[in-house]
Amino acid sequence: MAEAPGAATARTDRYRALLESVPCDQCGSTDIEVVHPARYEAARPDDIGASFRSSGDEILIDRLVRCRRCGLQFLDPRPRQGVVLEGYAQGTDETFVSQAAQREKTFAPYLPIIEGFTGGPGRLLDVGTAGGSFLAVAKRRGWDVLGCEPNRWLCEWGRTHYGVDIRPGTIFDLALPDRSFDVVSLWDVLEHVGGPTAVLRECRRILRDDGLIVVNVPDSDSWIAKIMGRRWVFLLSVHLYYFTFASLSRMLESTGFSVVRRSAHWQRLEVGYVFQRMEAYVPVLPSIAGRVARAVRARAGEGP
Repeated sequence: MAEAPGAATARTDRYRALLESVPCDQCGSTDIEVVHPARYEAARPDDIGASFRSSGDEILIDRLVRCRRCGLQFLDPRPRQGVVLEGYAQGTDETFVSQAAQREKTFAPYLPIIEGFTGGPGRLLDVGTAGGSFLAVAKRRGWDVLGCEPNRWLCEWGRTHYGVDIRPGTIFDLALPDRSFDVVSLWDVLEHVGGPTAVLRECRRILRDDGLIVVNVPDSDSWIAKIMGRRWVFLLSVHLYYFTFASLSRMLESTGFSVVRRSAHWQRLEVGYVFQRMEAYVPVLPSIAGRVARAVRARAGEGP
């Protein structure tokens, strides 16, 4: 049944009431151009907080803009930070942790690379660690690890499943001493935070002078992003900032870092999970994934 125009307008108005306008986090400018206009008619204001979780995959409805001065792309206006943090803190996320074993396989090759810069294991902080898969892989190699994660359920899951130290909250809630870590990692985190520049400055403060920061973000300048346009799978409501290599490099350099290595990052995930995450873009994919998975199991002799 089609929705009455009045109902759609009321829903849009409720959603707008949850938004805040922000300047560019990199340079402070308010001189912007629109990359993608808002689509507030698709807003769900009654459960907006539920979108902000590790497996959040709601298609972007907010306005995406680009700073004319420095090129950084971000949402403006965007959901208020109180709404965002409350959403991340609450709820369970069984979908995300279902891929824990695959994420361990994803992270494993990176530790030798990191140790090539540090000379061996040391102290490592993983910001926004989710279920702690990266911490677990690092701990097995002899690292002294600590993680922070806004979602309380994921914190407990990681502590129980991996036996690693994960503390609820953000990096600012930890109040860590200056120069106390050799490595700080942010895997798919910086695009989610309300103030990425402040987060990077805090990382710089707690890193030793020869410390290493590891940052992974979706690349909005990638060929697939350019081809897909508005249907790029990383255009999500949970992503408040969109980086290119150039804009990320500028932000890192402005907060005291020098880029020493750049590489593509590919995650290992089960095909059914990937297709499920893409359902909003191609609704038929989950059913196709189910048939593919059953065919693979049958070929492996596991039955239906």
